Amino acid sequence: MDIHRCRFVPYPPSAINALAFSHTSSPTSPGKGPSSLRLAIGRANGDIEIWNPLRGAWYQESILRGAKDRSIEGLVWTQDPEDADKSGNIIAGKLRLFSIGYSTAVTEWNLGTGRPVRHSAGNYGEIWCMAPQPKGQVLKKPGRAMGDETQGEESRIQDLAVGCADGAIVLFSTADGDLRFTRILARPSKKKSRVLSMIYQNRHTIIAGHADSTIRIYDMRNSQQVRNMTLGAGPKGGPKETLVWSVKCLLDGTIVSGDSTGTLCFWDGKNYALLQRIKSHDADILDVAVSTDCQSVFSGGMDRRTTLYKRTGNGRPGEGHRWAKIKHQRMHQNDVKVMATFETRGLSILVSGGLDTTPIIVPIQDFGREHHRALTNLPQEPNVRSATNKRVLVCWWDREVKIWAIPRRSKRQLDEDSSLQVDEPQGRRLVAKIALQGDESITSADISSDGKKLAVATMAEIRVFGLRFKSGMLKVQKFEKIQTFADLSKRQAKMIRFSPDAKWLATVGADNIIRLYRRSEMDNDKLSPVFLQTSVELKRLRRDTSGKKTNDASLGSYNRTINRLAFSADSRILAVSDISGFLDTWVIEGHEDLTQNAEESNHADATDKSNSSDDEDSEEENSHTTIFGEHWIRNPAASLLTKLPAAPLVLAFRPVTMQTTGNLTNGNVGVHPTRHNPHPRSYDLPNGEDRLFVLTAENQIYEFNVLSGKISDWSRRNPTSSLPQKFRDLRDRAKSAVWDVRGNNERIWLYGVSWLWMFDLSRDLRPVDDEQEDANVKNGTSKEVSLKRKRGDNDEDVIASSLGIDTGVGSKIPNAELGEDTGHKIRNMNEADAAVDQRIILDAEQGVSSDDEGGYALANESNMALIKFRRGNTAINGHIPNGHVDNSTDAETSENDGPHVAKMREGERPAYWHTYKYRPILGIVPLGNDTDDGTAVGEGGDDSSSGLEVALIERPLFDVDLPPRYFGNQEWNS
Repeated sequence: MDIHRCRFVPYPPSAINALAFSHTSSPTSPGKGPSSLRLAIGRANGDIEIWNPLRGAWYQESILRGAKDRSIEGLVWTQDPEDADKSGNIIAGKLRLFSIGYSTAVTEWNLGTGRPVRHSAGNYGEIWCMAPQPKGQVLKKPGRAMGDETQGEESRIQDLAVGCADGAIVLFSTADGDLRFTRILARPSKKKSRVLSMIYQNRHTIIAGHADSTIRIYDMRNSQQVRNMTLGAGPKGGPKETLVWSVKCLLDGTIVSGDSTGTLCFWDGKNYALLQRIKSHDADILDVAVSTDCQSVFSGGMDRRTTLYKRTGNGRPGEGHRWAKIKHQRMHQNDVKVMATFETRGLSILVSGGLDTTPIIVPIQDFGREHHRALTNLPQEPNVRSATNKRVLVCWWDREVKIWAIPRRSKRQLDEDSSLQVDEPQGRRLVAKIALQGDESITSADISSDGKKLAVATMAEIRVFGLRFKSGMLKVQKFEKIQTFADLSKRQAKMIRFSPDAKWLATVGADNIIRLYRRSEMDNDKLSPVFLQTSVELKRLRRDTSGKKTNDASLGSYNRTINRLAFSADSRILAVSDISGFLDTWVIEGHEDLTQNAEESNHADATDKSNSSDDEDSEEENSHTTIFGEHWIRNPAASLLTKLPAAPLVLAFRPVTMQTTGNLTNGNVGVHPTRHNPHPRSYDLPNGEDRLFVLTAENQIYEFNVLSGKISDWSRRNPTSSLPQKFRDLRDRAKSAVWDVRGNNERIWLYGVSWLWMFDLSRDLRPVDDEQEDANVKNGTSKEVSLKRKRGDNDEDVIASSLGIDTGVGSKIPNAELGEDTGHKIRNMNEADAAVDQRIILDAEQGVSSDDEGGYALANESNMALIKFRRGNTAINGHIPNGHVDNSTDAETSENDGPHVAKMREGERPAYWHTYKYRPILGIVPLGNDTDDGTAVGEGGDDSSSGLEVALIERPLFDVDLPPRYFGNQEWNS
């Protein structure tokens, strides 16, 4: 595979202005939080990213697109009161997401549609901060009251309080699923001091930090100001007033504030007196985060420091308790603006973000003993596409689309420069730039395989452009709304795709309804429509979402949101997946007949056979729209496709080299109307390639025969347990895939933001026990010794993962780097154990005993026996009876020398290969072999390469135009 390393795509990630977890911390709860736990990230371009922690997997689930000049400055989650069904089962309340941003309105978002549900605005100042009211049943420290906690329905409703630029504090009610203005708690003062930060101390007390060096306490029951705490005058030579950027409250009532002088202040929560000041930052403290055990506090500011404070001493607050700064780290490259924490017994993390656009996950309990982890600032689904028959690359962001042409290099140029770098101007050229009118950001875009049509979708409309290449130039033709008919131009979509033959355009609306539009065969005329007015609406199977794991009631219909869409290579099969893991497929019945009048073929055939065994779906299946003799129906085996254990991140049909088309006896595949049958229909199903490759968010690989509803032979012989351990332990989730089926290849290239893996689906993966045996031979370890230990126990990170103690952040820092002594531990060893060098990890959590580990190994051997049985029992001379060649060695990757393949016997190929050389990867797209004038490679001129050629777009952070730092260019460790 020839790779063009591209860094000319100027994708600009946006700064992080807001962070919010959907649930409050619950340190007594087991596990790593509820299944509905989500993290919302608000960015300066108006986008809201929804991240799923997924027990440490951390992947970007969806993006709620913003609009022009609509920055997200604050995010808040609330949860409606719980309810009970007829059987008395408790139903969790609905989760609701609210945002603010440089306006006087509070916006509520619908996670399922990705659009705002309602706005609430009034005659008050611009909103600067927002805080949710805690529920009535809050955690409290034993022996210390947190205020009156009323019982009943009202105590479980979480209202909102917002602080305005004129000093007013406004209350909103979220009762009855609505958002209504209630009253103004604090009127604007004469100074009109901005309310910069706000927090609830309990359900009736609000603490607000202002821009005039004061922290004010308000009682909501009588709308009175309880106390006014002042920070005093500012530093000499600086502003007279101190800005209170953040206020937080511990569960014991202690108030913590961070201000513009870089000072962290602790206040008594009962007497509202100052307890302690700590000058820990060289510039403003922009946000503060607290732990649920009241023992740790974090602060982040303009000096890029993330600082940890610990409580010292014993006694009551104000008497014996003191706080001390423990340490600080610089994990961000620019200002740390926001922080959010979430803690359970199995998860204890701090998430921070700022101007460097990258979310950072930091361990709370093991701060300093575990590495932090940086999430990607790039979208999970690549926003780059290519025309597979042309050397054209399309990328988009916000309201802008750019089209690049990558010229084909001659054989002489390839011999002179084998690296295929296209960063130089002669390696590519920008041929078109499209700026959309309106305020809505682009949700999705796609280019047809022939490079003649470009479709761009927003939450307001769908635009289609014509692309004409001539003499190395590109002319963009803007089709007017009347040319695409009102049925398409007035639609909105959050996902849009062309079929491989460029005849169908699939759209997924905000309501998760799939619609297909047929391209007009007369679109060469400028006045002719691009797509027919007739559209095909596809409906998904009704799923049983009553199970807890299937769909959490607190998320409503969000888990049924469509996240991926794929066409088969012959464009006759369409597959979609949703966040919950369900797959839905449709196929085309009949054969194309252009002699039929497309405008008269739209009809409902009441005599049509039903293709679904479900009674509730029979009415939907009895009505079809026929266009040019073809009609889309639900796949007869759609209900047989099993639910996946996690959300799919990659859907990819296998390509084919030759298309198979069914012909009638007279050679005409069309069915013509007669006097007795004016609307004839063919019921022939597709007979082409139907294998669908699926990769889930938990790094599980499946392949299905869609038309039969079964797992393919390769997937049956190679279950998830046989995947390489390095692949299953990848922390960054997959983004997409590229197929390579040229020649005799059956390879799929998977990639994430920091890795690239290849799997050869013509070969079977090596059983895990064979890999362990080779490792034992290499290390001189006997099989008996290896059975007593977990596989990979020389890797601390692998041990933590296998024992289920992965915290979702980085791996543990070795004791040698911490400078700690190894300590002492007595262990009985027999002669076999003593002959082998073993490293004992003292900090590893003891999960199972050695007997259980041996049982695990035996169970694994049983699983491997089943795999070998499916593969045709045992291998003979390196070959198995089904014709697949068994691996003799793995493909390894060297961190210093780059990727390389281990030595193998002559004629053998690795079943997989991987590298971590490219990062961070925005996307990988294939490049066609056609030139601008339509001449295919090999017909004239030099042939560049007969293999797959792709463009790999990298977006390293040092290429991003970050805003200037407000406080110097400090060293990382200072």
